[in-house]
Amino acid sequence: MRIYLVRHGETDWNKARKVQGSADIPLNAYGIHLAEETAEGLKEVAFDRAYTSPLVRAKKTAEVILNGRDIPLFEADAIREMNFGSYEGMCCGGEHKEPESAEFNKFFTDTANFIPAEGGESVQELLQRTGQFLEELYQNPELEEKTILLSAHGASMTGLLNCMKGNLDIANFWIEGVPPNCGVTIVDVENGVPKIRKENLVFYQEAVRAWSVE
Repeated sequence: MRIYLVRHGETDWNKARKVQGSADIPLNAYGIHLAEETAEGLKEVAFDRAYTSPLVRAKKTAEVILNGRDIPLFEADAIREMNFGSYEGMCCGGEHKEPESAEFNKFFTDTANFIPAEGGESVQELLQRTGQFLEELYQNPELEEKTILLSAHGASMTGLLNCMKGNLDIANFWIEGVPPNCGVTIVDVENGVPKIRKENLVFYQEAVRAWSVE
């Protein structure tokens, strides 16, 4: 099995440094452009199946990458973005950073001590559901020789990658940083064991600003 794991393209909330989580924010025009560039970079990949978070920004990214090809696209709730509860919509970085965002920003700067907001999800819960999704994927005999696209989000993609690497230490959740918009990681799975071949490839020329809470 070969997996191409991709983070969605840019949204206006990404650009404004707002907490998205489960909020269903669409790609902006630039985000669609990044997805189109990624589609061009992956046009020779013969995907057999694709899974996407049900959130529109991830689903649209997958649809653009697949570019009308007759490939099954399944929504998978287990790879949706982490639910941040009442933190969602808050500006947590940049010149409009809200003072009350300090507690949320522990998610990036002090993950082990991050406390979910009301209605939100914990990092442990995210790791549990992404890990379970991968186990079900690995154990599906129909997919053993298939090439699969997974379209996810910054935190859910990081959860998937950490599960692949066996990194379940919450304090080190962001040890590799936040994946770039439309960053692609290629993983081979043999006998249920994942091996990362390339991580955070980008197929566009533009310099996309890395996520920061500053």
